[in-house]
Amino acid sequence: MRRMLAVLALLASTLVVASPASAAPCAGVKVVVDFAALGGGAQTGCAAGDPATGLAALTGAGFTYSFVPRQPGFVCRINSLPNPCTAPTTSAYWSYWHATPGDSWTYSTSGAGSYDPAPGTVEGWAFGAGTAPSTAP
Repeated sequence: MRRMLAVLALLASTLVVASPASAAPCAGVKVVVDFAALGGGAQTGCAAGDPATGLAALTGAGFTYSFVPRQPGFVCRINSLPNPCTAPTTSAYWSYWHATPGDSWTYSTSGAGSYDPAPGTVEGWAFGAGTAPSTAP
């Protein structure tokens, strides 16, 4: 009987289903990257501390990026998407957004290389025609 209970306990421990991850607080700048237009979903990360630029926040949150060839400063790919990197058009580019948690997205009027996000804010990126990320800030 004890042996049977031990086996059942072992089986039960291997069948535990993980609950969905809850949003952990970010002691820095939260970054949301929306890959929906590229066949994916939104991903989030946290850039700890006080990153000096939006690009530093992007990499600090665990994302990689590359610029459009011969157009330094214009982000072409995030986490290697889209692949291949093509010249941006009005319907296919990475748009850059800012927000405070719980507010709505505001389209950035400055480039990510020159914008200084404040700790406690949210940075957003979405590929497409300039629509805000689908995930709320």
